[in-house]
Amino acid sequence: MKIGSLAEIKKELAFLDTKELSVLLLDLAKFSTDNKAYLYFKLFERENPRLFVELVQEEIDFEFEKANTRNYHLAKKAAQGIRRKLNKSLKLTKDKEILIELIIYFCEKLKLYGFLEFRHPVIDNLYRVQVGKIEKLISGLHEDLQYDYTEKVQELKLMSK
Repeated sequence: MKIGSLAEIKKELAFLDTKELSVLLLDLAKFSTDNKAYLYFKLFERENPRLFVELVQEEIDFEFEKANTRNYHLAKKAAQGIRRKLNKSLKLTKDKEILIELIIYFCEKLKLYGFLEFRHPVIDNLYRVQVGKIEKLISGLHEDLQYDYTEKVQELKLMSK
């Protein structure tokens, strides 16, 4: 079965009335939790733009609290798992400031919970990649914001040494 392009889908959606669209969106939300999360944030972030950031930060906090850091192997696996969950959440927004803020939060938690103290190459590389993502995102921001976030990135780089 060949699936049509987004342009074709967009044209067909234009012909639907609001009731049909709402039923279609609800069916899509039932299909996967990712769709449901995306729809939830798009509907409610207009009223509270910080809602998404707060919920993702709560989820990150919960994951770090339950992470097992008894040895470097378990810490590595926990850090990778938390990063996967973070990346899933990051797909729900395109706002660069929010992306930067959440990745910075993740990096700070890695340091706070002692993951960087293991000096495990995988954990160190994971940290450096996240800092690199932040730097790449910063380059697309307004100059004033770039300055603010560049200072934060410098602090993160110092934490990893």
